[in-house]
Amino acid sequence: MENNERREREEVFSTAVKAGKRTYFFDVKQMLSGDKYITITESKRKFNDNDGSFTYEKHKIFLYMEDKEKFLRALNDSFQYIETGIAPEHHDEYGNAERDSISDDFDFSIDN
Repeated sequence: MENNERREREEVFSTAVKAGKRTYFFDVKQMLSGDKYITITESKRKFNDNDGSFTYEKHKIFLYMEDKEKFLRALNDSFQYIETGIAPEHHDEYGNAERDSISDDFDFSIDN
């Protein structure tokens, strides 16, 4: 079953960002159907006081292309809030409101 599972989710691109004790992995995977999606994994190194070894705590987010616009809007608005301290008027409308596309600010193109 594990071989079959790997064939259904082939990794086609990967990149990592190191940030202190954390590493963020951005992996583009492709299903047999040809659909692509992104997994964002946060991996944090932790020290085990009991035996002196290190372990890794991991958290994953799966981002599907149909959610790209809403995700990018929320991410962009969150960074803008950090920079300005002003919450956007539409911050609770990501799933409901139609807004201008901001995808020009981000490049999620996947070339084979």
